[in-house]
Parts: sequence; C-alpha cells; structure tokens
Amino acid sequence: MEIKINTIEAVALAVGVLYLGVFCKRKIKFLERFCIPAPVVGGLIFSIISLIGYCSGAYTFEIDALLQKIFMLAFFTTVGYCASFKSIKRGSRDLIALIILVAVLIALQDTVALSLAPLFDMKPLLALCTGSISMVGGHGTAGSWGPIFEEIGIVGASGVAIAAATFGLVAGSLIGGPIGRRLIERNKLLEKESVPEDEKIIIEAEKSDKHLSKNSIIHAIYQIALAMGIGAVLSTYLESVGLLFPPYVGALVVAALLRNVADFSGKFKVNFVEIDVIGQACLSIFLAMALMSLKLWELAELALPMIIMLISQTLLMIIFAYFIVFRSLKKDYDSAVITAGVCGFGMGATPNAMANMEALSQRYRPSHKAFLIVPLVGVMFADIINTAFITVFVNVFK
Repeated sequence: MEIKINTIEAVALAVGVLYLGVFCKRKIKFLERFCIPAPVVGGLIFSIISLIGYCSGAYTFEIDALLQKIFMLAFFTTVGYCASFKSIKRGSRDLIALIILVAVLIALQDTVALSLAPLFDMKPLLALCTGSISMVGGHGTAGSWGPIFEEIGIVGASGVAIAAATFGLVAGSLIGGPIGRRLIERNKLLEKESVPEDEKIIIEAEKSDKHLSKNSIIHAIYQIALAMGIGAVLSTYLESVGLLFPPYVGALVVAALLRNVADFSGKFKVNFVEIDVIGQACLSIFLAMALMSLKLWELAELALPMIIMLISQTLLMIIFAYFIVFRSLKKDYDSAVITAGVCGFGMGATPNAMANMEALSQRYRPSHKAFLIVPLVGVMFADIINTAFITVFVNVFK
C-alpha cells in the first residue's frame, strides 16, 4: 500500500515528527545530555517506521516535499541576516583555518577509502564512493559522480554512493552534538570568555519576551521574504552565467548585504532577534522533512566491506574533529560549536551542520561566528575543493 502525503500534510507531519523528537529528548536523558537535535531524533524514528513498512511490503510513503526547499531557503536567509562585516572580520582567521582543515579532511577521507580497497579486492573508484564523494559531498555530489563512474565501467557506483551518503547524513547528525558538548564542558569554555553583544541580546530575548512584539515579528517575516525573493533572482543570474551554487546562496548573500547596509547607514533596522527565532523554526521543520525522506533500506543493501569502510570514515571524522579541528582553531566556545558543525557537513550536508550547532546553542548560548563560518565553508569552498580532489583521483584510477 502506498501512502501519499501531499505538501501541506508533509509540513504537518514534519511538525509532528519534530514534537516527537522533543518528547523523546525530554524522556531519554541521553539524547538531551549529548545534544542530539530533536529533528534528527524524530526524523530517524519516522525513517525506521518507513523501513519496517518497506521491508514487510505492508506500506510505503510518498511524501511531497515541495515546501522543504522553502524552509531551507528561509533558514539560510536568516543566517545571512546574522552576518555582519564585524563578525566576518572577527572570524577571518578561523575561516581560513577551516578551509585548510576541510581540504585535509577530504584528502584523509579519500585516503582511507583507497587504503581499505585492497583488503576487500575492490576497485579504487568504487571505494572512492565511500570517501569524500559521499561524506563531504553528501547526496548531491554522490548523485552527480555515481553515474559518471558507471559510464566508465564501475558497476553499482550510484547505489553505493547514495547509500554511503545516507549513512553519512545519519552519522554526522549523531556525533556532532556529543563532540561539541564534550569540548565545551571538558574545557569549561563558558567560564573562560565573555559573550559578544549580539549574542547577549538574543540570550536576554530568550529569557524575556519583552523584545518580541507583533510588529517586529511581522517586519522580520517581511525582511526574510524580501531577501529570499531578491536572492532567487541572484541565483538565477549566477546559473545563467555558468556558476553553480546551492539554491540558498543567493538569499544568504542578499540578506548579508541588507544587514550590513542597515548597520552602516542606520536608515532601517534589521530585527535579527526575531529573524533568529524564525530561522530556528525553519531549520527544525526543514531537517525533520529531510530525515523523514531517508531511505534506510539503502543502507541494508550495503555489503560488509562497505559497512566497515563507512565505520572507518566515522571514526576518522570523530578523531579529526576532536583532536585536530578544535585545536587548530582558537579553542574557545565558538571553536567547539564550529567543530560540531564540521561533523555535520563533513559527513552529510550543511543543514545537518547547522542542526548540530543549533542543538548546542539551545543548550548553552548562541554562536554567530560559527553560524557564519560553517555555511560559508560548507557552501562555497568544500564542494570546490572536493571536486578538485575527485577529479584528480578519477584521472589517476580510471
């Protein structure tokens, strides 16, 4: 039996799944303690229900995820509104360091995949499908390179790459929060540093609703919609001149420009507290919808060698994040949150990185630097670096 869920029903179901995740976090202290995002918890439960239906042949879900993209665009627009030039200047050192770290991570992921390939008598290019193609690259890169590999004779490359990306999406969402929490609490980071002014305002707003009025929330919605609309035009233009970026880049850039025009001109006000609240809601609904659509049975089709290789990638990510990423940055609270974010896009996608960081922000305090740097690296630099590495390996091993 095929259960069809239309666009509006999908949003309602996502909210229900989100509340399920919140409920589970309240009842299961482990989930709350280790900062596992509520959308991930609820989404994985729904995915397991889908898996049971698929394996038993009793039912399958067909979910219309049209609005999933809208929530994603809205969220990244709110990220742009939090990006002031002052924040960029403050985080420039960490931005450069993180770009270098991502390049090292990509190289290590591919090295691990190629090193394990001879143990299982596996073709190098098929092994690469469990490396940076599906880890840092996620489903988008996996879906792009899989067919290319098959065209040059690597049978099953598409299936392996997509299944590996699914594994990475789940693993990256589960390890980021615990790693970030351990770094924060073990190093007592909250006790060692002052809180930036913008973040103080948000913290105070969360303690009291006096900063949030009906008019300010309405204007925040207008500002998000305006940046999304102009950003869509910008994204279309970039595509027309041959530049390919994720669809939310235009909205993020426009929102950042509007925020800084407001800061320097003083002609209008950006309601970034209200925008931040709306962004949290959009991220949670988007991620719940994304995880609801996971096809966990793709993981069941992985052979034992692939499972061993993917577990190795997970261990690499844990070690690299905890011992290298954090220590290569400033070893402060922002660095811990960034580290959790790297786990998200290092094994899955940028929205998963944001969810990991949001879980820490809700437990401790906001980190605007992390929310600015991680999407910049995940969106603008990781794919470029990854493509360069993959291209080299393909030409070497084809």
